[in-house]
Amino acid sequence: MAEKCVNIALIGFGIVGSGVAKIILEKADHISRRTGLRLVLRHIVDTDLVRSRPVAVPEGILHSDLDKVVHDPEVQIAIVLVGGTTVAGEIQKRLLAAGKDVVTANKALLAERGDELFEVARTHGRSIAFEASCCGGIPLISSIRTGLSANDISAMYGIVNGTCNYILSSMFSEGKEYGVALKESQEAGFAEADPSLDVNGADSAHKLAILALLAFGQSINYDDISVVGIDQVNLVDVNYGKEMGYVMKLLAIAEMASGGLTLSVRPAFIRKNEPLAQVSGPFNAVSVFGDAVGHTSYYGRGAGMMPTASAVVADVIETAHGNTGRLFAATPGLGRPAEAATLCPAEEIQSRYYLRLTVGDQPGVFARIAKILGDRQISIASCIQHESKSSDSVPLVITTHCVRQGDMDRAIEELAAMVGNKAEPVCIHVLSPPCDGQ
Repeated sequence: MAEKCVNIALIGFGIVGSGVAKIILEKADHISRRTGLRLVLRHIVDTDLVRSRPVAVPEGILHSDLDKVVHDPEVQIAIVLVGGTTVAGEIQKRLLAAGKDVVTANKALLAERGDELFEVARTHGRSIAFEASCCGGIPLISSIRTGLSANDISAMYGIVNGTCNYILSSMFSEGKEYGVALKESQEAGFAEADPSLDVNGADSAHKLAILALLAFGQSINYDDISVVGIDQVNLVDVNYGKEMGYVMKLLAIAEMASGGLTLSVRPAFIRKNEPLAQVSGPFNAVSVFGDAVGHTSYYGRGAGMMPTASAVVADVIETAHGNTGRLFAATPGLGRPAEAATLCPAEEIQSRYYLRLTVGDQPGVFARIAKILGDRQISIASCIQHESKSSDSVPLVITTHCVRQGDMDRAIEELAAMVGNKAEPVCIHVLSPPCDGQ
C-alpha cells in the first residue's frame, strides 16, 4: 500500500504542543511503518516564537499567523492546543469553517461550549477529536465510544485529576495536612502555582461532562454537575476513614438510576480493596460498568507532556484514516443531536454516608443523635467514639446504610442545631460500586 501524506498544522506550542511536535517530527518513520501515514507538520502557530522548546523544528514553519493555516488548502488536520473557553473556541470555529478537521485537548472548552462547536463541525462536514481531553494518555474515550458500544453503561467512577490524587495519597499514606501536601505537589510539578481548578473540582467536572455524554448518549449541561473539591478536606476525616478500612478519593461520578442520571464530583470514601482505592500519586483511573462486559478499568498517566501528546497524535492518525469522521457523524451529541439528559433530582439520590459530629461529652447526646437519624429513616451502620482529650467535647463518627440525600440533608440541619453540638457536622459520601456491573 502506498504511503499517504497528511499535512498538519499545530496551533499552540506549549508543553503538550512541544510533545506533539516531537512525536510527529522524530517518529515519522515509525508512524509510517505502523499506519501507512506520513505525517507532515506544515505550520506551528504560537505567540511566543523565541522560547526554548525540547524539540528542533524545521526552518520557516514556526510563526504567529493563524491566517496562513486557515487559507492553506494543503492542511487537512489542525491540532489546537490553546487553553481557555473564548479565543480557543473562535480558533476552532474558524478552522472548521475552513474545511479542517480539528484535534484538541481542551476539556473546559468542550464541556462548556461543546454543543456549539459540534454544531459548527456538523455544518461544515468536519470532525473534532478529543481523546487527550480526558485522562491524558489513557485511551478512555475510544474505549467508551467503540469498545463498549454494545453495552448499556450503568455507572462510571473516575479519579481523573492527578493533582488531587497526589494530595489525597500523601494525606492518607504519610499523614500530611492538606496544605503541606498541596505545597509538596506544587514543588514536584504536579500542581500549578494557582491550583484552584484542580482542587475545587472544576477540572474533574469538565472531564465528567465529556465522558458522560459519550457513555450515556445524552446531552450534558456542565452547570448541572454537583461539584465539591478537596480544598476543605480535613486530615482527621482521612484518618478516621483509614481506621474503618476506607480510602478517600476525589471522584467524578456518573450513575444511571431509576430517577435519571446523577452527575457529581466529590470527595468520597472507597473500601480499600476496591481497584480505585489502589490508585495513588498522580495517576488516573476510571471504572466503567456495562451490562454485558461488567466492570472494566482504565489506568495510567492522566497528564504530562508525552502521555497527552501520545493521545493527540493518536487522534491525528484516526482522523487521517477517516475513522474519526465516521464515528463523529454517528455519535449522539457530536455528529448528530442528542436528547438532553434526564437528571435524577438531588434529594432522591441514594448513597451511604460518613458523618463526623463534635458533641458535648454528656449523657443523652447519642440518644438525641439516634432519634434525629431514626426520624429520617437513616440506619446507622457503624459508630466510632474515641476517648476525648477535651473535657467538654468528643468526636463521634457514624457511617450509615444507603439513604436518600434529601433525608440526610435535613438530618444534618437538625444535627447542626441540636443542643450539645459543638461544631458544624462533616458529611462525606461512601461509595458502593455495582457488583460487577449487574
